Amino acid sequence: MLLLLLGIIVLHVTVLVLLFVSTIVSQWLVNGEHTADLWQNCTSGSVFHCLTSSTNGECFPAIRAV
Repeated sequence: MLLLLLGIIVLHVTVLVLLFVSTIVSQWLVNGEHTADLWQNCTSGSVFHCLTSSTNGECFPAIRAV
């Protein structure tokens, strides 16, 4: 029983650490010269260029306002 409780505690601490890391890191997908996160997709070649991640752009302002 004690081993099960210890396993549950370790699992919760691991999930908490992953939650903090995923919210602190601003770039979730990095592939060479391309980075993407929740709000924008950026490319960095000779010029750094960013576009919004949304295709229709309707839901993101509502999410940002919350």
